[in-house]
Amino acid sequence: MPMITISEDRCKGCSLCVRVCPTHVIEMGKHLNAKGFYPAVYTGGKCTACKACGLICPDICIEIFK
Repeated sequence: MPMITISEDRCKGCSLCVRVCPTHVIEMGKHLNAKGFYPAVYTGGKCTACKACGLICPDICIEIFK
């Protein structure tokens, strides 16, 4: 099953990945990271590995695994 990892330390909380995910498996976190942002988090749902989140991330925080 595909999955993604998000580097919460590097994420600036722009939410672009949340908006572009067709399966809604990414949401904004509830806790601040070291930089003072609410990072995106993978919810563990059924990722299709479409790579939309990784392509749109301006900080290259997302890795997709098939």
